[in-house]
Amino acid sequence: MRPTYREEPCRSALNRVEGMPFRWSLNPYMGCAHRCAFCYVRAFERRADRPSDDRYGADVRVKTNFVEVLVAELARRSWAREPVVLGAATDPYQPAESRYHLARGAIGALARAWTPFDIITRGPMIVRDLDVLARAARRVRVRVHVSIISLDERVWRGLEPGAPSPGARLNAVRALSEAGIDVGVAVAPVLPGLTDDRASLEAVVRAARAAGAVRVWARELYLGSGTKEHFLAALERGWPGERERCERLYARGAYLPREAGERMRGAVAALARRHSVADRRTVRLTPEVEPPPRAEERQLGLLFATARAACTE
Repeated sequence: MRPTYREEPCRSALNRVEGMPFRWSLNPYMGCAHRCAFCYVRAFERRADRPSDDRYGADVRVKTNFVEVLVAELARRSWAREPVVLGAATDPYQPAESRYHLARGAIGALARAWTPFDIITRGPMIVRDLDVLARAARRVRVRVHVSIISLDERVWRGLEPGAPSPGARLNAVRALSEAGIDVGVAVAPVLPGLTDDRASLEAVVRAARAAGAVRVWARELYLGSGTKEHFLAALERGWPGERERCERLYARGAYLPREAGERMRGAVAALARRHSVADRRTVRLTPEVEPPPRAEERQLGLLFATARAACTE
C-alpha cells in the first residue's frame, strides 16, 4: 500500500515529552508508512480521534517547513541544548524521507546548535546520511538505535508490513558502526508468545553483535486503546492461538505486569552480556571541541545563516 502525502507546514518542531526517559522529541512526519501492527502511536491516534486501524499509515503528513521552524527554536535564548530524540512517534527514515530530506536537515540543525541527539528508526535509508551524521558526531553526542524485533520473516511480513527487512536493517547497523557512529539495536517491542522466547531473542542479540552494535536493549509491548485492538486483530489473522494469551497478559492495563516486564528486559540484558555486546568500533566518532557559550553562538549567527543549507545538504 502506497501512502498519500499531505504537505502541511507546522507551527512547532520540538515536542516536550512526559513520562519518557527523554524530555524532547522531533517528528518530521505525522503517520508512518511502516504500519507496524504493534505501534504505540496508534493509541495516540485513537485518543485524537484519528484512524488507528488499517488506515493508519495510508496518509502521511509532511511538515514542509520543519527544518526552518527547528532552526528558529534552537536559536532561542531559552534553549538549553538538552538531548533530543528524533523519531519517537514516527520513523524519520520512512519512504517520505527519500523525497523530503527533513531528517537530514534536522541532523544538521541540531549539530550546528550544539544539541546532542538520538535517532530511532527501522529505516536503512539512514545510511544515506552518513556524511551529515559523521559531521554531527564530531560536534555533539550522537546515538542511533535501529529497531529489530525478530529475524523471523513471518513476523516481519505479518507485523511490520511496510518496514524494510531485518537483514537490511542489520546491514545499516554494520555500515553505521564501520563509519564510527554509535549505533545500537533496540529489540522493541518484545512480543509475548511470538518473539520473547530465548531462541528468538538470542538470534537478534547475536546478529546485532556481529553487525557491530555497541548495545542491545529491549522494550515491552504497549497495548493502549487503539493499538490493542489492531494488534489483537493481527494476531487473530496470523497467530490465532496467541490472541487469548495476549488478552490475559494485558487484561489489567496497557503494559505487562511489572515482574514480567523486568524479567523480559533482564533476559535481553543477560544475553547481551553473554555474547559480549560492546563497543568494538575501530573508528569512534566523538565531539572534538567544546561548544561555545550561548552568547557567542548567537553573535556568530550560525543558525539562521545556515538554515536553508540544512534543507539541501
